[in-house]
Amino acid sequence: MWRGLALTLAAVALASSFSVARGDAAVAESVETLVRAQLKNRVTTLSPSRTSAPQRTRANSAMAVLENTVLDRMNQVRRAHGLRLLRLNSRLRAAALFHSNDMGRRGYFEHDSLSGTVFWRRIERFYPSRGFRSWTVGENLLWGSGTYGAAFAVREWMNSRPHRENLLSREWREVGIGAVHFSSAPGEYHGRPVTIMTADFGARR
Repeated sequence: MWRGLALTLAAVALASSFSVARGDAAVAESVETLVRAQLKNRVTTLSPSRTSAPQRTRANSAMAVLENTVLDRMNQVRRAHGLRLLRLNSRLRAAALFHSNDMGRRGYFEHDSLSGTVFWRRIERFYPSRGFRSWTVGENLLWGSGTYGAAFAVREWMNSRPHRENLLSREWREVGIGAVHFSSAPGEYHGRPVTIMTADFGARR
């Protein structure tokens, strides 16, 4: 029997585009490459895989289906609460996918990166604040042993107050969801097969 784990604190950052340090908004070359790949709907593998190409393709396809189903279920919940539906944003998805990959590859489960970069600055590298009067982002994280479905993911978040508040926030206009399965993840995951999901929410005006 396996259980998933939702991070106990969902993260939200509110910032004016004019208050963000421009140096921190600069996009690193590796991140820019990933953004371009995601915008072209290509799957970018951030760590070596021991599986064959057909297996990788099936795994990537399954994760894409999971991401889309989670978005549909999120919007069902929001519709039931009289909230606007979230639009998929490819830049937010690139940010979410990058973070899920990084956590699984390096064996941690936190909003902030191991380098010390706070979550909203990481997201901003993909989803820039420049040129907007206001810029707001939030993030939900989830991991579970093996694989799980969209119903489980959204239920876990809805059963956690800060995650629920993120899902039902009137602020959000867009979202990106990045789900990655690892056959053996190090560090905090103790070599287990895990599926890690990041949902990055955003609004720019």
